[in-house]
Amino acid sequence: MRSPIRIQETGESAIRVIGSSGDREADWRVVHKIARAVTTPGIEGVHSAIPTYDAVLIEVDPERTTLAAIHAIVQAVAGEIDPDEPLTQQPREFVVPVVYGGEHGEDLADVARLTGLSEEEVIAAHLAPTYVIRCLGAPGGSPMLDGPTLPVPVPRLTSPRTHVPQGAVSLAGRQATITPTAAPGGWSLIGRTPLSVLDLSEETLVPYAPGDILRFERIDERRFAELAGRRLTAMETAP
Repeated sequence: MRSPIRIQETGESAIRVIGSSGDREADWRVVHKIARAVTTPGIEGVHSAIPTYDAVLIEVDPERTTLAAIHAIVQAVAGEIDPDEPLTQQPREFVVPVVYGGEHGEDLADVARLTGLSEEEVIAAHLAPTYVIRCLGAPGGSPMLDGPTLPVPVPRLTSPRTHVPQGAVSLAGRQATITPTAAPGGWSLIGRTPLSVLDLSEETLVPYAPGDILRFERIDERRFAELAGRRLTAMETAP
């Protein structure tokens, strides 16, 4: 089975592989499977593979391989992928506690106004889904999620903040995310988690990967203080 893809050269040391089936879910699975395949041991010269929603950027070391060789590998890999099979057979589940509004989510009122909802309705919409982590973004491995169902997309801030705190829970467009480390940002802040997401002492800086699932859970200020600084970990599953 061949998964439809397009390959574009990006300079002299990278190619961009785009899922082109027109099926959003299948294209997402295909590009992430390609990213995993080309970064396994035995593939010579691949420096990194950065997958997103429907494309993957593959960076290579031109002293160890050629773009033509990587092009051929990608075509061969795509020919073996079943786009209908799950990206992850046993996805891990993460539950992220959040305090909404107030000093922790100072844009919640604006999001409510822009969407024509009450603040409680925005919170309920954000809590409702079980989210699939689509890819990792900036800063620091932010989990990029399809956003909650709202009447209209949430616009980015007209004037981005120079400082968004670690643990900020935010919305923009039709997406949602968590900020693992303090950084500038232009997304609308609706809450904050007390858990620590980024761990610089670990080889994998964040505990989740694309294909894992995530849910948000509402907590109060007292619980926020109790959980402050604890690490985000996957829920334990029954053997």
